[in-house]
Order: sequence, then structure tokens, then C-alpha cells
Amino acid sequence: MLIEVDKQMQSQKQNNCIHLAQANDVNISSVTRECEECKKEGSSWVALRLCLLCGHVGCCDSSPGRHATRHFIDTDHPVMVALPNKAWRWCYIHKAYG
Repeated sequence: MLIEVDKQMQSQKQNNCIHLAQANDVNISSVTRECEECKKEGSSWVALRLCLLCGHVGCCDSSPGRHATRHFIDTDHPVMVALPNKAWRWCYIHKAYG
């Protein structure tokens, strides 16, 4: 029952999020397949995230640098997508998947 309530809350967040609805789709063939910040720091990453506003590629929150989240904090670009398969989007502001 708790899982069902969580699914309903997530669905409601997604439906109320204009950022997810307005996010552009970026052609991933033209983006880098590495986190440039991690590369400069000599670190590694677990997974990559692509900013759907400017195309910045950063590492996920499971990575030491958390550069995708840092990019959101620095720029207020609210929506990213998981790379490489773009299986889901995330709005940092509403904490909602799309």
C-alpha cells in the first residue's frame, strides 16, 4: 500500500511540473560521454546526466563529484536526463521524474 501511495504522489508531482513538460530533447550523439569536471579532477563517475537546457554532461549523485546536481545549483537549469539511454528525466525543483 505504501508503494502505491508513493507512485500516486510521484505521478501528481510529474503532472504539476512545468519544467518536465517544457524540457527540450537534446540530440545525444553530439554530447560527450564523460564528466568533464571528473576528468579534470582525476576522479571517476558512476553514471552521467545531461542537462536538457544547455547540454552540459555531469556525473550523477552516486558519483563523488555530483557534478550534475552542482550544475543545477550553479545555473538553475531544472531538468536533466539519464545517459546514455534517456530512460527518464528528473526535475530538481519539483523532485519529480518524467
